[in-house]
Parts: sequence; structure tokens; C-alpha cells
Amino acid sequence: MIRLLNLTLQRGPQRLLEGAELTLHAGQKVGLIGANGAGKSSLFALLRGELGPDAGDCLLPADWRIAHMRQEVDNLERLAVDYVLDGDAHLRMIQAELAKAEASHDGSAIARLHTELDNAQGYTADARARKLLAGLGFTAEQMDKRVGDFSGGWRMRLNLAQALMCPSELLLLDEPTNHLDLDAILWLEEWLKGYPGTLLLISHDRDFLDSVVDHVAHLEQQKLTLYRGGYSAFERTRAERLAQQQQAYEKQQAQRAHMEKYIARFKAQATKARQAQSRIKALERLEELAPAHVDSPFDFVFREADKVSSPLLSLSEASLGYGDKAVLEKIKLSLAPGARIGLLGPNGAGKSTLIKTLAGDLQILGGSLIRGENLAIGYFAQHQLDSLDAKASPLLHLQRIAPGEREQTLRDFLGGFDFRGARCDEAVLNFSGGEKARLALALIAWQKPNLLLLDEPTNHLDLEMRLALTMALQDFAGAVLVVSHDRHLLKSTTDEFMLVADGRMQPFEGDLEDYARWLVDYRARQLPPSSASAPTGDKTDKRAQRQAAAALRQQLAPHKREAEKLEKDLGKVQEKLAAIEEKLGDSGLYDAARKDELRELLAEQAHLKSSESELEEAWLLALETLEELQRQLEEAD
Repeated sequence: MIRLLNLTLQRGPQRLLEGAELTLHAGQKVGLIGANGAGKSSLFALLRGELGPDAGDCLLPADWRIAHMRQEVDNLERLAVDYVLDGDAHLRMIQAELAKAEASHDGSAIARLHTELDNAQGYTADARARKLLAGLGFTAEQMDKRVGDFSGGWRMRLNLAQALMCPSELLLLDEPTNHLDLDAILWLEEWLKGYPGTLLLISHDRDFLDSVVDHVAHLEQQKLTLYRGGYSAFERTRAERLAQQQQAYEKQQAQRAHMEKYIARFKAQATKARQAQSRIKALERLEELAPAHVDSPFDFVFREADKVSSPLLSLSEASLGYGDKAVLEKIKLSLAPGARIGLLGPNGAGKSTLIKTLAGDLQILGGSLIRGENLAIGYFAQHQLDSLDAKASPLLHLQRIAPGEREQTLRDFLGGFDFRGARCDEAVLNFSGGEKARLALALIAWQKPNLLLLDEPTNHLDLEMRLALTMALQDFAGAVLVVSHDRHLLKSTTDEFMLVADGRMQPFEGDLEDYARWLVDYRARQLPPSSASAPTGDKTDKRAQRQAAAALRQQLAPHKREAEKLEKDLGKVQEKLAAIEEKLGDSGLYDAARKDELRELLAEQAHLKSSESELEEAWLLALETLEELQRQLEEAD
């Protein structure tokens, strides 16, 4: 159990938590959310022992092992697979001691250490590390490359794999999906669902949170509030609480106004002075409730283009790639105003290649690319954040592309992206990744594009900014072509999906759940072929079949347990619903004197119906998965 008791946490002059309370039980999976700078990462540092509380207590079991995803890479010469194995420090210690014992020919120590190695699952460690790397998108060849050979985003994947490799009772993950594509995120979701320890997760991906966590801890106004369920359940519950808070606030303001009026009227009268003084004290004791409006700091639109062409852009029998190497062949695409297309496909299939070609960063290798006369492209990609002028402010960036515009107009526009006051004039040099991404989007939005090419636009953006971007894209009148691992953004802003795989692009008839199942089949097809054609083919083939069947049986057990648990949980919820509905059948419940009881029962009924729907959907999906695995097992046998 983790307990925060009357906790105060401060970084420099800023107080992050004050009198905060939180209790987390072993095995819970909790999403930690809150505005940027609210103190989420500092809370992680506290749990790791890198910070101490300024007041109160932070209590964790003394024997818990804590794993976390590091933000830096300190050994560029290690091979990727060895770097991941380094995450299991206990295993590495046993291996080092074993090497010393073997060098000194200490037979008893060698025997003892081999037992310890077996207990630490040392004989399967390399295979487990490679499985983690494969799930996160690394090829077999990449696993044996130096860490220094990888870009920053791929190094973060290595840090994530290292954290997952570490045996732990508490796993702390800070924005693990920032550098992942959709394929890797779907794999990570399944891994985390099976993680047996306590998970504390910082993420701005609402679908990822919904899939993985069973509670949400909201850090707001220096307090922590724990909500049951995923992010969507948190949103609903908090909206209801804020509506109630608004009513309480309005009632309180009326009460305050009445008191103040009384005080002002009778304070000077000797006969009423005592009553006035008592009301002054009551007024001081009256709890200050903040107005319950949740104002996002972001409010912007993509300015409407002056002219458009139809089509805006078209590809015909196009060959796309780098140099003389084609990545995609026979590509046909026509983008008219209003088109909303999401690009799906495995990592490295060519999604970014397509967008770079359309943006003009890559030359077409063959076929035709026709651009409309009035085409105006707004192109967002991560590399553009590095091309911002580090010494220039947001205002100066905007003035360079709008030299004739009034300064106040530009400041007002930047305010919609939460660059206000002095922040408009600060150099980009010390901006966070999220602030740079917001500035890049602001520059695009100002220039009146009629075609948006967006390659992972939500990286580094928090939940509020993602929501604002989603709403701006919904209002955008031009065409949108987007690659994103944010499923909520894809579902909310696109009308159709195109699948990029095996050197081709074609319409994908299905939703993101269908795509997840397609990915499972695709990965299975990418596995190395069996060695049935080898000289010892019959024996090897049977052995491979037995191994495949054993692997499927191993997969079958947890899915069966999950389906049984979901069915059991669903039954409990339905029992509670039946009991509430029986109570609601009592005609006396609708008397005015029992209105509070009625309100509580109706609220609980609504909550349980929501839970019933979510559990039923999860149970049916689990049954589908189970049936598919059983079918594969029958074929393997």
C-alpha cells in the first residue's frame, strides 16, 4: 500500500502539494493526471526517494522494488539488448558474481549462483529482453546495435524496455507513449494489463489511460483526488461533481451577500453589534469555494484559407521513397477540401514517407504528383520543433510571417495557444517540448492552410491542448491527412482510414479495434518461417508445431482468466443494478422527504449502468480473443 498523509511538497518557491491525502492499494493501476507543472513528475521523484516531503508522510512498503522509465541515456556503447538487460540490476549482480566465481574456480559458489540465476529467471532473460524490444518495434538486427546508433525517440523506447525488464512491485511510467507509434502502444497496453504490481502512470493519451488504468488520481489546486475507473469515467464523475460544486458556490454567494448586507446595515448599531460580529466570524469561517468553471487555457482555430482548389492535391501511380529506394509503389490518392483521412500501418511501412512527399520534403520517384493552383499546406512534424529559432520569441516567430499585422492582434492569437503576457516575449531556447509543439501549431494555424499534413501532432501535448486541437480540427474546412498514435484524435477528426503496409496503400474498411486485430495477424505473418524444408524437416516441423501449440496454451490461460473475471464482475454489477431497481419500485421513495435518497439511488444507477456497458463490451471482446486463440490452438494441434 502507498499512503500520502497530510503531504506538503514544494519545489523552490512553488508549492505543488499541500495537505494532500492518497491511498493506493497493491495491484492498482492508477493514471496520474493534472496540468503541466502541477507536480506529477515531482510526485514520482518523491516515491523514488529522490525528494523528501516538506511536511506530512509518504509511506511505501520497505521491501518494494521500484522500476521507472529514465529520461536520460548514459551508456551509448552498450548493445541495445544488453542495455535492456541492465534494467534487471539483481540479475546483473548475480551474473557478475558468477563470472568471478568461475574465474576463481570456486565450485560451491558456482553451484549456489547458478541456483540464484535460475531463481532470477536468468536463463530466459535474453529471450525476454528481445521479446520486449520486438513489442516496442525493434527488428532483430536493431537489437544488436549500439545504443548510440539510435535517435532520441528510439533511445526512449530502450529506456521503457529497460524499465519493463526490471522486476518490481511498483512501476512508475512518465509519458511512456510519447515516442511510440500506434503499434507499439497497443502492445504496451497488453503488457501493462498483465503487469502484476502497482502501476502509476502519467499520460496525456486518454484512450491509453482508459485501456490500462482502473483509477485516476487528479492533481489539482495542490490536492490529490482519486476517481474510480479510467479517464472517461473520471471526466464524467468530475463533470457531475463540478456541476454540484457550482450549485453550492452560487448558494454560498447568496448566503455571503445576505451576511454582508446585514453586517453593513447593523454594524454601527449598538443593539445589533453583537449579531453583526457573530456574522463577521461566520463569514470568515465560511469555506471558500472556487467557481466551478473549468477554463482551458487554449482556444484557437485554423484560420480559413482565402482560396481553395479541388482537388487540392493528387497522386497517380506514384512511387515514393528515398534516393533510388522505393518504399511505396503505385500510390493513388486524391485530396479534396473536406477530406479527413487517418493513416494506419505498422512502424516503418511508409506513412511518414508519404506525408514528407506530399509536403515537398521528398521528391517523387515515379508517377505523377499534381498540386492544385491554390494549395496551401500546413505541415507539422516533430523535426520542425528543432527548426524553430531558439533565440526568437513566439511573438517574433509570428511577426516574421506576418510583418504587416498589428502586434496586439498577434498577441491575442498567441494567447489562444497559452502564450500570454511575458511568455510571448521569451526566447524559445528554454521552452518545453509541449510549448514548442504549440508554437509550431500556432504558426501553421496563422498561415491559413487548406491542407493539413500532421505527423504525430500530439507528441508532448497535454490533455487540454489535445482537446483544443481536436476541436480546431473538427472546425477546419480544408483537408486533413494525419498520422497519430492518439486514437481519440483519430476517431474524432477523421472520416476514413488508409492502410499503409507491404509497399502499398489501400482503404481500410474498419475501425481502430479492427486495426488492432489486423496488427496481431500482421505480426504473426512476419514471424520467420518454420524450418520444414530442412533435411530433418519432419522432426523439426513437429517440434515447431508442439512449441507453437504450447505457446498458444500459455497465451490462452490469462485470457481465460480475464474473461472469467470480467464475467464475474459483470454479474456483480447486474446484481447491484437489480437491487437498486427494486428500491426504485418503492412508491414511497418519491415523497419530497426522501428526495436525497432518490437522488443518490438514481446517481448510483447511472454509474452502474455505465460500468455494466463497459464491462459487457470488454467481456465480449475477451471472448472473441479467447475463441480466436482456441481456433488457432485446434489448428496447431
